[in-house]
Amino acid sequence: MVRTARLGKKAFTLFHMNQRKTIKDVAAAANVSIATVSRVFSKPGAVRIATREWVTQVAQTLNYQPDAAARALVSGRTYTVGCAIPTLDHAIFARSTQAMQTALAEARYQLLVGSYEYDPKVECEVVQALLQRGVDALVLVGTKHAPELWKTLSGWSKPVLLTWACDPRLPSVGFDNHAIAALATQHLLDLGHRRIGMISGFTANNDRAEARVAGLRDTLALAGLLLPSDTVSEQIMAISGGRLGLIDLLHAKNPPTAILCGNDMLAAGALLEAQRQGLNVPLDLSICGIDNHEMAAEMNPALTTVSLPTQELGRIAAAQVLAALASEPIAKRTLLPFELMIRGTTARPR
Repeated sequence: MVRTARLGKKAFTLFHMNQRKTIKDVAAAANVSIATVSRVFSKPGAVRIATREWVTQVAQTLNYQPDAAARALVSGRTYTVGCAIPTLDHAIFARSTQAMQTALAEARYQLLVGSYEYDPKVECEVVQALLQRGVDALVLVGTKHAPELWKTLSGWSKPVLLTWACDPRLPSVGFDNHAIAALATQHLLDLGHRRIGMISGFTANNDRAEARVAGLRDTLALAGLLLPSDTVSEQIMAISGGRLGLIDLLHAKNPPTAILCGNDMLAAGALLEAQRQGLNVPLDLSICGIDNHEMAAEMNPALTTVSLPTQELGRIAAAQVLAALASEPIAKRTLLPFELMIRGTTARPR
């Protein structure tokens, strides 16, 4: 069955909708060359806007799907970017990854994501799988990676970007995690607290958590204070971890009057546990988080926290990757700003 339809002032032929449409069908229907259609989907910037919009409209009407294998054969690219992240459970990674995916999709790249639950061996396997998929670039989280992974990357010629922290070995987009914890700690010191503890994520294989503990310890040292080992509790970065962490710290020889938490989920758990135990937050105990999760301002009392622009991180990471793929120069190190949000969970000690 063949029939004729019109789009605007141009006419083209619609073939039977059950047939899989090819680039030749699109070229014939749009009355342009096959090369023009190919450029629309592989190098849209090289085609005039009017022609690009017309060909795209015809392709959509025909329900044409570009053959990824054919595109890769012609262009030498798969138009995919690989991303290995520690976990899919944390909202902070979800926000930055979604922002990166959105920005890449606008440039007609797809983001392939794999998680490894902070296991260096699994991370190597995830990265190997992404490289075998032929990704055009790779995005990693943090600076702590297995020697085998660094060896693999040293023999890979395509762009690699680190996120969430900065490392001199590769282009990076991230935060100064030591300074983040130092800012929060100084806020608690300024309120008059001298016994400050921390509920942290596990520091093994997590440079962000490690740097935040160091930021607390070093800032206390500058004030002539120590961070006893029994006032640091490493937990899974979830509400349950915050609850268990607070129980740990309350059993310390000298329990803290203020607690810095490695993220807002830990802080939420600590707050809930403090309330369960009859403690008044912030009069009996001050609690500060990191991230500025959307729930932070909705808690009762609202959570004091350090706000990190995680979505901006995702957008900048995508822009850096696209620039590298276009052989444009990119910054070796991009540190993003952060801000202390003072709310109701911190106050002067009794």
